[in-house]
Amino acid sequence: MAQTDSIQKVRYSLGYRKNPMNDNDPARVYANVQLTGTINLAQLARHIKEHGSPYGRDVVLGVLTAICDCTREYLTQGFKVDLGDLGTFEPSIRQKGAESYDAYSADNITDYRAIYAMSSFFDNMRPEVQFQRVLTRKDERAKMTEVYGDENANTDGDEGTDNGD
Repeated sequence: MAQTDSIQKVRYSLGYRKNPMNDNDPARVYANVQLTGTINLAQLARHIKEHGSPYGRDVVLGVLTAICDCTREYLTQGFKVDLGDLGTFEPSIRQKGAESYDAYSADNITDYRAIYAMSSFFDNMRPEVQFQRVLTRKDERAKMTEVYGDENANTDGDEGTDNGD
């Protein structure tokens, strides 16, 4: 457990999903992570400072923001950007195909964006977490409505990732 000092709890719910590779396969039950929330750059900078960084939150936030800006700049120049343990960003295009080379022009390109490839640093975090099964957000809201009679009951304000809704 090199990354964290303690085992963290991760909430999950269950839902049926079809096999995207074969529509004929029956749906199977899969787990869906229930997000605890979202951490933005400013919160991450504050957290880094709390971990004993000699730099203030404003400096850390400035560096993180500069990394974002410079990564975008290099991507728009056609570079792949390797951020070590954070992963790699690579430019990619979305496009409409053409019938021939002569018929293809830059107008066929509909979007220019980045593809993110996670580094192996984030592989196999399983030993660092315990899993806690919970209701789907939809079922949780229904339970709150049943118990409290409030159709607009929202348990925590964060919809999270719940493909089982």
